[in-house]
Amino acid sequence: MKKTVVLIAGPTAVGKTALAIRLARQLGTEVISADSRQCYRELSIGTAKPSPEELAAVPHHFIDSHSIRETVNAAMYEQLALGYAADIFTRSDYAVLTGGTGLYIKALLEGLDDIPPIPPGIRETIRREYETKGLPWLQTTLAERDPRFYESAEQQNPHRLIRALEVLEGTGRSILDYRTATRRQRNFDVVKIAIALPKELLHDNIHRRVDLMMAAGLEEEVRSVAAYRHHNALQTVGYAEMFDYFDGKINLSQAVEGIKTHTRQYAKRQMTWFRKDPEICWFDARQPEAVLAEFPQ
Repeated sequence: MKKTVVLIAGPTAVGKTALAIRLARQLGTEVISADSRQCYRELSIGTAKPSPEELAAVPHHFIDSHSIRETVNAAMYEQLALGYAADIFTRSDYAVLTGGTGLYIKALLEGLDDIPPIPPGIRETIRREYETKGLPWLQTTLAERDPRFYESAEQQNPHRLIRALEVLEGTGRSILDYRTATRRQRNFDVVKIAIALPKELLHDNIHRRVDLMMAAGLEEEVRSVAAYRHHNALQTVGYAEMFDYFDGKINLSQAVEGIKTHTRQYAKRQMTWFRKDPEICWFDARQPEAVLAEFPQ
């Protein structure tokens, strides 16, 4: 029988971590994270990293595995995660994959698309424009030139937007045109599960989580990594707003409200991404036992 990767997906703050840990304990296996920021040791509060107690409950992979001094991308993740899975399968018939970074999930389960090489000069030109004109320029440019991509993009993530714009400039085609249905052959089966909540409850979870982040010391965490503020992982929700506060562009209250607003928007884009996958079986996040009942006890 083939080994199996079980995906637990869903929007941020829906309860993926707790369910993934319960399922991993039930199956006697381990968890592979598919979160593009929780791999950085220096980023814990702003990434809503699992607690020490949760990390101790079952072995986790791709959590605290890198330093913010390094850059990790989806191609690197694909190779790392395949290695994690192969290692886990020496001990168990299952591996549990969880996280909200859709591209990383795709990298492990299906492989990445082949995009033609982009001349380095194009990337440098776009980066200089971004550094001069900021995120609003990137957002406006892509909304006008590639609205189909922009509608489902991580609109607060300049790394993703720069990549889309450089592909557009370098090939004359949208990055979406390279997202084909061609899959890499994997030597394991895949079961895809996602959990969801009514919008109002999810938004309540998001707002409560941001308040807890602030109480736990998010401002101090962001200050501690300020020297790396141009790192891709820090140009995202929770960190970008705090840097705007440090720069005097907004006050602290506005930064907190911005984090809440942008997290809600991110959750909506995550739902759009996952809803497009017909292989995902959806469950109510308030009924985790329904998911657990689908697997060996």
